[in-house]
Amino acid sequence: MDKVELQNNIEKALEEIRPYLLSDGGDIALVGIENNEVKIQFQGACISCRVNQMTLKNGVEATIKKFAPQIVKVIDVTSVGEKH
Repeated sequence: MDKVELQNNIEKALEEIRPYLLSDGGDIALVGIENNEVKIQFQGACISCRVNQMTLKNGVEATIKKFAPQIVKVIDVTSVGEKH
């Protein structure tokens, strides 16, 4: 899988979970991909949500790995200053 195909698959994964995040007033953005690690940024209500790390592991990471099995880790890079 080349870099473009990998990014497209990750975007497809995010599109699959996005409706659940939007229904709670949040969203997610792909920040980058390096060394089979995906960097994401939570947005909206997801920033201050107490369970966003559970969402990251059980929802986001699991879905991304379904679309792109070579991904080893998903990292939340939402700025600490953005988190309330």
